[in-house]
Order: sequence, then structure tokens, then C-alpha cells
Amino acid sequence: MDLPVNTFKHAIKAGKQQIGLWCSLSDNFAVETVAGAGFDWLLLDTEHSPNELDMVMSQLQAAAPYPSHPVVRVPWNDMVTIKRYLDIGAQTLLIPFIQNEEEAKRAVAYTRYPPGGVRGVAGTTRATRFGRVKDYAKRAQGEICVLLQIENQAGLDNLEKIAAVDGVDGVFIGPADLHASLGYMGETNNPKVMPIIDDAIRRIRKAGKAPGILTGVEADARRWIGEGCLFTAVGADIGLLARATDALAAKFKS
Repeated sequence: MDLPVNTFKHAIKAGKQQIGLWCSLSDNFAVETVAGAGFDWLLLDTEHSPNELDMVMSQLQAAAPYPSHPVVRVPWNDMVTIKRYLDIGAQTLLIPFIQNEEEAKRAVAYTRYPPGGVRGVAGTTRATRFGRVKDYAKRAQGEICVLLQIENQAGLDNLEKIAAVDGVDGVFIGPADLHASLGYMGETNNPKVMPIIDDAIRRIRKAGKAPGILTGVEADARRWIGEGCLFTAVGADIGLLARATDALAAKFKS
């Protein structure tokens, strides 16, 4: 049995735009519902969603028959957490709150087996197809994709150093946290911050890595795609559900 190909990793490396959907509902049935919609990738969130390891595994299984690639955002840049999500078969991880080169190096090391990293070795895992993938430990690195999230001024200041770390495939800009850290809590498209995000996207591309972002505003998504963003989440399942149900109720209640 062969190692699954990470279509998302190879697409962003080739400069191909990947349109995604944020999945916060923390449910395998919800993931299966949106997996057939045609998005290139789905973000399975464990940082700001009530989502746990066994639930994420069921979501990976639900997404498996579909072409949408699952990206798991882990709750923290933690060796044990990252090891466990890799072992259940996640191939692409988004790691939050990276502020400098050293944190970026640690994030990459957590996804690599020795001697290139510190990932713990286990042979009979879902990632290895229960031991059926030949030489998994030697080949896994080629299909693991590491995305790092910057969320504050420190991350912006160290952006080039973060992006230059070997093994980093992409850098994701967290617009809500970035706005908050710059003094604009509760905003995601303040006119003083938008040019900073534009510049960050260009800097990431210039560094040879893929920029990513999330926005539910179509004009902002198109703006950042135009600036060179390569993995762009254009909505969130929970937001779509909330707004659609608001509108439906209002039709009959008003």
C-alpha cells in the first residue's frame, strides 16, 4: 500500500490557488456534507472549536472519499499534540501563534522523525495504514505539509525569518488576532490593517512560501488572492449555517 499523496502541499508549491472552507462544527457528518461541495481544502479546527482527537479522526475518515484536502489546525505548537494528529493521518497541519524563527523550527521538528526532528515513532497507526505503507518513517516527510500562523506584530517583524525555516510550506495570516494585537479588537478589515496584510502576503510570496488567510468577505478574499494569497478560506461552516438560519427565520417571523 502506497503513501497517500498530499495534493494540497503539491498544489501550493506549484503556485496553484487553493480555495477552502473553515470547519468549526466539530462533527464528521457536517464535514462529509461540505466535503462534496468542491472546495480544494477544509480546515478542521481544534484551536477555537470543541473538537478533540477522536472527533478529528472521524472527520478525516468522512472527508477521505472526497477530493477536498483536510487541514487540521492544532490547538498549540506542542510536540505531543502534533505527534498525535499526525498519527491519526493528518498530513497538513496549521500551527497557531508562531512569533519567531525558533518557534518555527520547533514546529517543523515536531513533524519530523529523528534525526531531522523529534516526532515519536509508532509503526501501526492510521497514518501508516496500520503498518501497510512501506518505509513510512523514511517517506512521510515528503507528504507532510507545515503551515504556520502569524497573529501579532512579533510574527510580522520576524516574517522573513519564519518563512525561511526549512520545512515550512506556508504562512497563514490570522486576520482577527492580528487586528486585535494591533489595537483593533473585533475587526477583520480595518483600513489601517488591510495594507499591512497585503504587504505580509507579498513578503511571504517573495520568501518563496505560500501565503494563506481566512475571510468571509468576498471582496477581501478577491483582494488577497490578487495580492498572491495561495490558500484562501472563503467562509466558515458555522457562519454559513448561522446566517442562513437567521435569514430563513426572519422571512417568516418578521
